[in-house]
Amino acid sequence: MNITNHHVEELKDPTGILSGDRYEVMLDVEVPEDDDLYSEQGIYIKAIFVRDENGARIVQSTIIERNTETIMDFELEEEEESLILQYCQEHIE
Repeated sequence: MNITNHHVEELKDPTGILSGDRYEVMLDVEVPEDDDLYSEQGIYIKAIFVRDENGARIVQSTIIERNTETIMDFELEEEEESLILQYCQEHIE
């Protein structure tokens, strides 16, 4: 999996209950044809990235097929989630 681009939107907690900073991150990704995640339409990943007193982490992720906006019924593998976390830590200030 190769992350080619991203879009970030900071999520505000109007109640003030949640601590730290939360971001909705849309990641454009490329995957090889032999990967289970491959789709001719292409895919992107919508993730919620959190940075608080407990550190940085991905709390939710959804794999979505481009053009059809169909949610794909796949979980990210541990190494893919680690790649996304590392990417977010490097690109989100």
